[in-house]
Amino acid sequence: MLGIFLVLIAIMGTFGGIDGFEAGGERIALIRVDGMIVAGESGFSMFGGAATGSDDIVDQIDSAIDDGNVKGILLRVNSPGGSAAGSQEIYSAVQRARKAGKIVVASMADVAASGGYYVAAPCDSIFADPATLTGSIGAIAIHEDLSGLFGKIGIDTEIIKSGELKDMFQPAGPLSPEARDVITTLINEVFNQFVNHVAEGRGMDREAVLALADGRVYTGQQAKENGLIDEIGGFHEALIQAGKLAGISGKPQLKKYGPPSVLQWLLGEVSSVRQREVTVTGGLLYDDFAARLAQGNLHPAPPAAQRTRPGDM
Repeated sequence: MLGIFLVLIAIMGTFGGIDGFEAGGERIALIRVDGMIVAGESGFSMFGGAATGSDDIVDQIDSAIDDGNVKGILLRVNSPGGSAAGSQEIYSAVQRARKAGKIVVASMADVAASGGYYVAAPCDSIFADPATLTGSIGAIAIHEDLSGLFGKIGIDTEIIKSGELKDMFQPAGPLSPEARDVITTLINEVFNQFVNHVAEGRGMDREAVLALADGRVYTGQQAKENGLIDEIGGFHEALIQAGKLAGISGKPQLKKYGPPSVLQWLLGEVSSVRQREVTVTGGLLYDDFAARLAQGNLHPAPPAAQRTRPGDM
């Protein structure tokens, strides 16, 4: 009896989770972007909480594209941003879904800022609550000069390098003028990519997006007034709109992606945000918190005058 029960549970997990079988019919895929966005697999950071990996989200979107019963995707975003490259990969997957004929609607939760806004920008429609924090269009790289601290505790640094700028992010001294120029150029290029993709995804004039892209966050209400989102509403309203745009009559049924199925648990194939620790790399990032987390620097951000923030928009 126990064996039969486990087999039934495994089948239910494969076809739709504990909620039951998916006997067919038109559905909306629910895909969640929770926590910091990282390039690679999802996991968790000891100090930063859950981390959403672009590889996993792209796989989920591609699965929804291939599923003939899925007529649309509801992208539930609750993220402060993170990796520039990871955000771009999810953005491209959303575009691919739309080109494949799938409706994609974004529903913003507490926060969908920086990279969290980036991944929502190409959706057919974007919903946010009035108090949602979103926007924060910009890019950042942080260099902190620890040479004063190293001197106090007796650490000497000797660097052997193959090129003049190979050590431009090392913390044992200030940025050189050449390194500052290179980093500023990189940040400005990523920033312009962000602005261009928002303009493309939202169907807005680039100059209009640029006027909003000073790095600040907006409430959901402010974002609607500025054209960054389409509607004020929560998860329910976004789901109804996704079904309507997809041509589904009545309240659409959800097909949930993301959490591991029971079969995956039984087979030991679990790779969820609660199981796997990820390392946040110090690449080009879309938010200050992610940049500081990548360096293991979680104390409150010092005043701007005490920081080197090349390309901060």
